[in-house]
Amino acid sequence: MSTRIPVLPGPIRQYAYIVEDLAASMSGWLSLGVGPWIVLPSFTQGDSEYRGVPTQPVVSFAFANSGELQIELIHQEDESPSIYKEFTDGGGIGFHHIAFWSENFDDSVARGVAAGWPVVHRGTSGGVAQFAYLDAGGIPSTVVEVMELNDVTGPLMTMVRDAARDWDGNDPIRTLG
Repeated sequence: MSTRIPVLPGPIRQYAYIVEDLAASMSGWLSLGVGPWIVLPSFTQGDSEYRGVPTQPVVSFAFANSGELQIELIHQEDESPSIYKEFTDGGGIGFHHIAFWSENFDDSVARGVAAGWPVVHRGTSGGVAQFAYLDAGGIPSTVVEVMELNDVTGPLMTMVRDAARDWDGNDPIRTLG
């Protein structure tokens, strides 16, 4: 029996997709019964660094759950360097990354780096929460995200999950902000 310590904290919490059209993508997921969608429009990822260069991409995010698994849709609205733009510039649209949520962000990222996974994009979401995308060599996704689970992100993720659990099909798109 292996006693190997896992690199990342806990289960996969999220599958994320880069999309060209956020509304059309939400509509497609809604047709599958996944919703409601919680939308964070035109969010500037301040204090970000992409491959060692400061950047502040403007991104719209949409979140919904299917059971315990969160689905995230991402649409970058500007030309700032980012892990998202790198993906679309390479012809990518669709599945982009898996995400783990961590109450001990620094330790989780350090374990990933120690496993040989360099941090390719990181930031603080404008001071809300730390996030980091690590290059795990394309397995199991383009990159792996670690997001800080804190007093802001924890309740937000719970709200998204609970909205899906109790959803009756009404009010399918809910905008924050």
